[in-house]
Amino acid sequence: QVQLVESGGGLVQAGGSLRLSCAASGGTVRNYAMGWFRQAPGKEREFVAGISWSGGNTNYAYSVKGRFTISRDNAKNTVYLQMERLKPEDTAVYYCAVDLSGSQRSDPGGYGYWGQGTQVTVSS
Repeated sequence: QVQLVESGGGLVQAGGSLRLSCAASGGTVRNYAMGWFRQAPGKEREFVAGISWSGGNTNYAYSVKGRFTISRDNAKNTVYLQMERLKPEDTAVYYCAVDLSGSQRSDPGGYGYWGQGTQVTVSS
């Protein structure tokens, strides 16, 4: 069974950067599209970014486009989320998941093997 572990979160000032990692174990994710989601207190989980199995196709939520970059290293079984020019509204727990539908849609219902999440807090 695939297990995903997110890391790299923390406290950063507005305008700063963070790089999140999502490491897979117990199986390979190199044949699957992957996604990053986030959930702020009192809000629903929302799509942030998705990447195809090869890394050749990516898509982003409008709110992060141009500031966040999703990438993957299939040799390391790891997916990354580089976050630049962070804003206080980016504060949330960030999760990665396997895109079981393969369609890179934004609906979290099409994803599985969710990690435990990593907290990102952006201070103003």
